[in-house]
Amino acid sequence: MIRTIKESSLHMLKELGITTQIGGSAWRRRRLLILCYHGVSLNDEHLWDPGLYVPAEHLQRRLELLHKNRCNVLPLGEALERMYRKDLPDRAVVLTFDDGYHDFMAKAWPLLQPSGYPVTVYLTTGRVHHNLPIVNLLISYALWLARDRVLRGTGIVGLDDDYYALATAEQRRFVSKQISEALLVSGSPDMSKDSIAREIVDRLDLDYGALINSRVLTLMKIEDVTRLAREGVDFQLHTHLHRTPEDPEEFLRDVLVNAERIHAMTGTLPRHLCYPSGDYRESYLPVLRRAGLLSATTCDPDLATRGSDELLLPRFIDTSSVSNIVFEGWLTGVATCFPRRTRRGGDRDPLPVAPRQSWAGVLTWSGK
Repeated sequence: MIRTIKESSLHMLKELGITTQIGGSAWRRRRLLILCYHGVSLNDEHLWDPGLYVPAEHLQRRLELLHKNRCNVLPLGEALERMYRKDLPDRAVVLTFDDGYHDFMAKAWPLLQPSGYPVTVYLTTGRVHHNLPIVNLLISYALWLARDRVLRGTGIVGLDDDYYALATAEQRRFVSKQISEALLVSGSPDMSKDSIAREIVDRLDLDYGALINSRVLTLMKIEDVTRLAREGVDFQLHTHLHRTPEDPEEFLRDVLVNAERIHAMTGTLPRHLCYPSGDYRESYLPVLRRAGLLSATTCDPDLATRGSDELLLPRFIDTSSVSNIVFEGWLTGVATCFPRRTRRGGDRDPLPVAPRQSWAGVLTWSGK
């Protein structure tokens, strides 16, 4: 209901010409939209998790809308420099992809290259070297693929000696959560976790070898990162282990390992960070400043401004459920007039509602 009202309102604002006025205003020119993507489906991943994956057609349409709305897509570093010195062009946008999945190279990069749009990949390096699928994601995906079956829990960490139905999303979430939490508590090494994931895949009568060969849910390899860096992809920090521990010094150590690994692969020292899963803590900020980081992005949906803390920059996450009219609303800035959910650092409780933007003095009524 709320989504319908929002989309209807955005259509009306566009029809009245207000969207165009906002998009071309000095108000919008002072603001930077940082777009966030995660995965682009190799096959059916967007059907499994539409919040994490978009189909290639979705990304292609977004690139067309960026062109149609005459957006200026800038490199991350340049965009931030220009924002803080109040020198942004009209409808400034930055494109970012989190994690560095193989599907970025296989699906996203071929779509981006013809556009000439610069792009930043926030790369988690831990499983670039250990190049197998992300365990928690593989387990969740396998449960979805086998949703017409049951899983025998005997001997699987976190599960009882029982059979678990997988027909509903709720049932699959329960099983996945039980296993993931048990793995986290056990502190199992990567190879042990991979063995558990393989056991689950085998029990579900899925082809583990085919999944591995497809590179689904797997990060790019070292040579992939090196090649794409030469071709113009900007690789930046996303931590080495994709964790956000309470101890800020421990967090910084992981960021520094991440920086060393990226530098070794690209020859460039990264100085821009993206918090894993958008989780951040206020205690991180002093140590990150001390280390000389230039920026850090969150998953809080908003437009960045000169008043934004450079280590708490907002981004808009574009997912399969975001309609074209809502996406255009973010390109022009008009979507910020609607309440939206945000994420507090280090907190996965129900998300609070972000304040609306004020357009005072922006609009000149067109008479339409």
